[in-house]
Amino acid sequence: MRRRDFLIHFGATAAAGVSTSVYAQTSAPQRRIAIAIPGRNWSEDLKANPYNAAFMDELARLGFVEGRNLIVDRYAVGGHMDTYSDLARSIAGGRPEAVLTATIPMTSALKAATSTVPLVTIIGDPVAAGLAASLSRPGGNATGITVDAGVELWGKRLSLLTEIKPKAARLAYLSSSLALKQPQAAMVEKTAQALNLSIVRIDLGSTLNEEAYQAAVDRLQKANADLLLVSDEPQHISNAGVLTRIARNAKIPAMYPFRDIVAAGGLMAYYRDLVQALRQAADLVAEILKGANPAEMPFRQPTSFKLSINIKAARDIGVVVPPTLLAITDDVIE
Repeated sequence: MRRRDFLIHFGATAAAGVSTSVYAQTSAPQRRIAIAIPGRNWSEDLKANPYNAAFMDELARLGFVEGRNLIVDRYAVGGHMDTYSDLARSIAGGRPEAVLTATIPMTSALKAATSTVPLVTIIGDPVAAGLAASLSRPGGNATGITVDAGVELWGKRLSLLTEIKPKAARLAYLSSSLALKQPQAAMVEKTAQALNLSIVRIDLGSTLNEEAYQAAVDRLQKANADLLLVSDEPQHISNAGVLTRIARNAKIPAMYPFRDIVAAGGLMAYYRDLVQALRQAADLVAEILKGANPAEMPFRQPTSFKLSINIKAARDIGVVVPPTLLAITDDVIE
């Protein structure tokens, strides 16, 4: 059997760049999947991306090895959310056997583009978003992994954040325009009211890029907020540097939804382990490739969450992390 080096070529869609790995034909039947996840760029620097590694390693363990019996089309999903519909149609047109995706906007765009291609999504509450009939029996072409425990999760995030500044009275909530219309925003507002916090919304618009975050700086300062809570949109990860500078310059304690942002200099995060979530997503994709029907595959829900705190970030904004909070922290970053 001849061996040829695989060719990675970069094409363009009307919505975003896409890189497709094309491999030499082998004796094993070639299966095809697509990856379209907002946030980190899955089309570049794949070995340095721990989420890609977790997903691909688990798929390989389950018998689907890229370059041997699996072709992977990786789509660079940027922060321009008004392009997601065009990108979704391009993905569906490639006729993958399954698509790994994330977030309500991208999943909604894919469901609008195809009712037959199975989707495995990493998402908040698919039922509240109208993307599944129930968690136990989704009923459509999408199943996946939930990263949200509903209003309880946001309550925990806010209660942990208020331990940093117990006398806080005003909360700023930073989010895209689309996320402000989704169930999580209502959950945040409900939780803030329960904690006697008034709330001001900082709208980033529909394009999450450095310019959008920079534009939010003045609005955050004018809000005169005591605390900052950031939405759980994965696009924040690729903008972690500018996002953490916003809170640092405003000298405001902030709670984030991802450890990546704390590692980049943010104060604290309460989150589901995304590496574990990607492994579980790989298991679902493998089941689909073996013939399972996503309509009958329950969404997998989190059983635990982790807390990370960056001590240097606390010093930078002039706050002291209470020992009682440090005692329950899973990951202290010095």
